[in-house]
Amino acid sequence: MREETRSGRRKEIEDAACRLLETQGYAGASMLSVAKAVGASNETLYRWYGDKKGLFRAVAEANAETVGARLDAALAGQGDPIAALTEVGEPLLKMLTGPRAVALNRAAAADPTGELGKAIAEGGREAVLPRIVALVAAGVGAGRLDVSSAEAGADLFLRLLIGDWQVRRVIGAMEVPEQAAIAARAREAMVAFLTLCAPANDPLTI
Repeated sequence: MREETRSGRRKEIEDAACRLLETQGYAGASMLSVAKAVGASNETLYRWYGDKKGLFRAVAEANAETVGARLDAALAGQGDPIAALTEVGEPLLKMLTGPRAVALNRAAAADPTGELGKAIAEGGREAVLPRIVALVAAGVGAGRLDVSSAEAGADLFLRLLIGDWQVRRVIGAMEVPEQAAIAARAREAMVAFLTLCAPANDPLTI
């Protein structure tokens, strides 16, 4: 199978997995039901994803792919880490409050096995967080940030950015935020982060 054909097929499978997750929950979204939904063989799904946890880990990875690619480009370019953190805040917040992330987290909250939550963490947070830590570390190394550790700085950045938005989205207390609101919050979070983490002798602004 050609790579572009395989990629398109994987997207169909992962989209179907999300639809079933929303309607049937994690327990009901079996590998067989996903395979039937897209007219694929059950053997293909097991060969490509390993098991159901692997499938939903791939769904989480695909959801975070755009943000991860931006972070990788920023790290590879070795440019200004402050500019890179500023740039990534908006797409990261959009992804975390978007329909797919909300569907995954709602289903994870209802999964008594905890398996889906682990898959989401492996495919999402554990894939994105090390890259943010690396950017913060670059900022510290360049003398642009002053934090106790890169991990603590990355954690602070995420808490300022996300706040309670993700939880409110998951419990249905908040609609999908408009792009203008996402952009405003991302900017406010970065201003607060720089206020708290800039070296005393080098105040930073965006």
